[in-house]
Amino acid sequence: MLNQLDRAFQALGDPTRRALVERLAAGPASVSELAAPLPMSLPAVMLHLKMLEQSGLVISEKKGRVRTCRVDPAMLSLAEKWINERRLMWERNLDRLGDFLNSEGEEK
Repeated sequence: MLNQLDRAFQALGDPTRRALVERLAAGPASVSELAAPLPMSLPAVMLHLKMLEQSGLVISEKKGRVRTCRVDPAMLSLAEKWINERRLMWERNLDRLGDFLNSEGEEK
């Protein structure tokens, strides 16, 4: 079974879902507002939003006939933390490689 971080990255693997998250990062929006600029049907957009909700990246609430969505900053922070940890690891590894290559060059 996928954990929450796996679901978040799986959800972000699709360009439409990334576009929805990017739009919602600017502030909450209704489903119809989110669907308007996209070249797909409203039901297709709703399926994308459902996956984003299941991943924990997006939260929605319904008031009357309007469903409003917003980004969950906690889940985005978790994904950002994981990415930053990997980035720091690779930066340290590349720094060590650079030091090694520099020391090898000086010995010749």
